[in-house]
Amino acid sequence: MASTNAPIAAVTANTASVMKPTLLSVRNVAKTFGRNVVLRNVSLEIAEGEFLTILGESGSGKTTLLRIIAGFESAGSGELWMGSDRLDEQPPYRRKINTVFQSYALFPHLTVEQNVAYGLRVARRPEAEIAQRVSEALDKVKMTAHAKAKPSKISGGQQQRVAIARALCMAPKIMLFDEPTSALDPEMVKEVLDSMLALALDGMTMLVVSHEMGFARQVADRMILMDAGQIIEMNEPGAFFDHPQHERTKQFLRQILR
Repeated sequence: MASTNAPIAAVTANTASVMKPTLLSVRNVAKTFGRNVVLRNVSLEIAEGEFLTILGESGSGKTTLLRIIAGFESAGSGELWMGSDRLDEQPPYRRKINTVFQSYALFPHLTVEQNVAYGLRVARRPEAEIAQRVSEALDKVKMTAHAKAKPSKISGGQQQRVAIARALCMAPKIMLFDEPTSALDPEMVKEVLDSMLALALDGMTMLVVSHEMGFARQVADRMILMDAGQIIEMNEPGAFFDHPQHERTKQFLRQILR
């Protein structure tokens, strides 16, 4: 069983991730909603360029953890650090972190390229810079051909790729994905996972809540299982799937891999 306060080297066999500098530190983060304890002193270090998959049943705390990292929820206690910057003291728009949600949350009256450019225009970036960054982001997710289309004219998988481009356009240091394929038909899942794989190959640091086990085993540097607001196991994918240490992990894998 991996301690929630253990350093990376103690909980993963992935030497490459250990040797990279730490980009994000989550330190003893706790959260309650009323009498419901959602997170229990969670500690975690994410290396630069790491792909981390977070698993757990509904109510295990994984989405709340992402929302606290993004700044959409405040922790009851604990700290978040990115290098020497104390993140939990900064509003979401100042954090170099962007989130892709289950729902695409695109503006229906805007075109694909206008949706992708939205955050940059709010930030009052120069139009030449906006045009270049939008073009690069759409190319990354293979949506350039649909730049002038409205969201209603493209598929769910394509809409999610636009949401990824919109997040990517803001030049985040970390991207968070909260079940990005759960609202998609099976035939649309692969195109979204391919876009995520391209980001991973480019070295984007990514925290992904997902039950796409085959994809996670192929791409992730580490796997985490959360249960009752705690990290109960953390390891590289081969060991996580083939040699789980915690009985709760074994039970979870039996259920999800049936």
